[in-house]
Amino acid sequence: MKRIFEVNPWHVVSHELVPTDKRLQESMTSIGNGYMGMRGMFEEHYSNDTLKGIYVGGVWYPDKTRVGWWKNGYPDYFGKVVNAVNFIKVNLTIDGDQVDLAKDDISDFMVDLDMHTGVLRRSFIVTKGEKKVQFLIDRFVSAAQKELFDVHYSVHNLSAEPVQIGFISQIDADVFNEDANYDEQFWQVLDKSHALTGGSMVAETKPNDFGTPRFTLGMQMLHVTDLRGVDAPETEKAVTNIFRGTLAPDETKNFEKRVIVVTSRDYKDIKTLRSGLATLTENVNAQSYEELLQAHQAVWAKRWELADVVIDGDDAAQQGIRFNLFQLFSTYYGEDKRLNLGPKGFTGEKYGGATYWDTEAFGVPFYLSLAKPKVTENLLEYRYNQLAGAFHNAKQQGLAGALYPMVTFNGIECHNEWEITFEEIHRNGSIAYAIFNYTRYTGDETYLKTKGIDVLTAISRFWADRVHFSERKQMYMIHGVTGPNEYENNVNNNWYTNLMARWTLKYTLASLKKVSAEKQQALDVTDAELAKWQDIVDRMYLPHDDKLGIFVQHDTFLDKDLKPVSTIPADQRPINQHWSWDHILRSPYIKQADVLQGIYYFMDRFTPEQKKANFDFYEPLTVHESSLSPAVHAVLAADLHYEDKAVEMYQRTARLDLDNYNNDTVDGLHITSMTGSWLAIVQGFAGMRVKDDTLAFAPFVPNAWTHYQFHVNFRGRLLKVDVNQQGTTVTLVSGEPLTIELNGNAVKVADTVSTK
Repeated sequence: MKRIFEVNPWHVVSHELVPTDKRLQESMTSIGNGYMGMRGMFEEHYSNDTLKGIYVGGVWYPDKTRVGWWKNGYPDYFGKVVNAVNFIKVNLTIDGDQVDLAKDDISDFMVDLDMHTGVLRRSFIVTKGEKKVQFLIDRFVSAAQKELFDVHYSVHNLSAEPVQIGFISQIDADVFNEDANYDEQFWQVLDKSHALTGGSMVAETKPNDFGTPRFTLGMQMLHVTDLRGVDAPETEKAVTNIFRGTLAPDETKNFEKRVIVVTSRDYKDIKTLRSGLATLTENVNAQSYEELLQAHQAVWAKRWELADVVIDGDDAAQQGIRFNLFQLFSTYYGEDKRLNLGPKGFTGEKYGGATYWDTEAFGVPFYLSLAKPKVTENLLEYRYNQLAGAFHNAKQQGLAGALYPMVTFNGIECHNEWEITFEEIHRNGSIAYAIFNYTRYTGDETYLKTKGIDVLTAISRFWADRVHFSERKQMYMIHGVTGPNEYENNVNNNWYTNLMARWTLKYTLASLKKVSAEKQQALDVTDAELAKWQDIVDRMYLPHDDKLGIFVQHDTFLDKDLKPVSTIPADQRPINQHWSWDHILRSPYIKQADVLQGIYYFMDRFTPEQKKANFDFYEPLTVHESSLSPAVHAVLAADLHYEDKAVEMYQRTARLDLDNYNNDTVDGLHITSMTGSWLAIVQGFAGMRVKDDTLAFAPFVPNAWTHYQFHVNFRGRLLKVDVNQQGTTVTLVSGEPLTIELNGNAVKVADTVSTK
């Protein structure tokens, strides 16, 4: 497999500029700070293929989705991630001639994402005739001051003659989304100001037909340099500052561009937005570049102190887990409960929406262990606060209760594929499971009893209305769904969906007994409802094949031509890029864990024999063309002591984007699935579980590794787990002593305990 970046434990670095790999380079060198971020495109003009993308958290646009085949219940719009105004733009000139790395004679090229410090660095030498100039460029979005973008240039004249250097710095609203209809643009400039060495712009998303909020961006750029500012032309959609100067032979000059970005999400009107923009700009202007950079790096150092996973013996595995951790924390660190873990984060526009069920299924266990409980509670409250939208979605389908959206910004379903939007209803189960997972892990039932129970009750009412009773089989069924395996649509009795419906009802019934009388009265759950829910729990149909000893994915799955993935010719993989949709739907091939997803959720409720039979049957049929697939298989393989398969799946999830496994990273990174590499190590190799309120580990070390180490938060304690070929050491870093289970034995962790 071709790698465009070198294997390095702390860096994503390349010394080549290959035009055909440019979009991959941009995706993999994306940076963000939870508030905003951007792809690793160049600040300067580049005339070859590129995807310039800058994104601000929570800023979106409802694009039209009504088409000729529109049906009742179809979403009114597609929620589009909006490419923001280009506030990072800086064009370069040498003796008045524009620098263009697609055409110029360049050498000593380097791009380096320093994951430890959160800084993206580039360097290159441009030769134009007899003139040769070296550029060193550092870019970051501050983790300490969320509204700050900073790019710093060091320019060195390697020529024997003086060189005229120019910087053309802009805030440019003439931007497009890659998937825009008919070159449609989404930003309107409301106001701009311009001085000799700085400028500002206020822009607003254009009006829409759906009554959703419009978003305003305020941007102020300022520059720190010894170069002289010169008059710049006025244009309708851009604010421009131009700086020029002469570099003597062997002379170096610096140029820094700072941009403060604020949004209407944080200010009630344009007047207060402008005031906030001015205050932040003044505060930033009072600090040196070194102070701004050090504050940013200090935040990243603190994050790594808690979250770093150390792997010895395999640099590719080490780079993979750190890359994924870096991009996850660049996307979401829990500071703003209005935001969520977007599927592409700040790395691309594909998919749309701010959140999928990925957050609850894969993000919650990750953040539970690596952040304060409040961070995960914010993720839960995000769904609680959008309960009204979930009621709306169910009502659109003529159903009771709440149907949480597959894709959303505001709680209203905004995806434009029917088979995903209103057939993949299993996501309701993951919303409920996240409440259970949070409560089980923290031991705190406060959220469950106050807000979570509202969500559980609403989801249960949906399931109770969505099932139907089969008189023939005297069992409850769910027809017309898409399970986690999106390579099958409109199936009947998807085992996983039915399992999650039954489990949610059972969990809600148990939880209702824990809430106050006042809360029960407010929920207005009748005795008839409770009886109906219990009847569904007792008589839910879950397809099973006694001969094979497996749970059947759906009613007709075993009637397919069941040939393993190994029979597919290599030149037809991935099948989603080579086969027609009709061919895929008729095939037995599974995009991601489906039955195995249910077993993963409830690992300790299935026997080793059940886990083995289902894994052995379904994994050979799985093409892993969903980014979410490898993690579940890695954990289950480790549980079954299929260590080689667990390592194979870890490698796939850890380096999914770094090695472009599914040939789709050009569109952006697979952010939510990046939790999978951590899950594969901690839940897989280290066997972490919560059993009856006790934290348990059953570690092993992959053969290619010599050692690995990670931290977990658990109920007010911070533990360091260190595993090598000789045994496991668990250290209590902070908090009160606690008893854990280690390799089946109860041990008290008061300082450090080891097992050999």
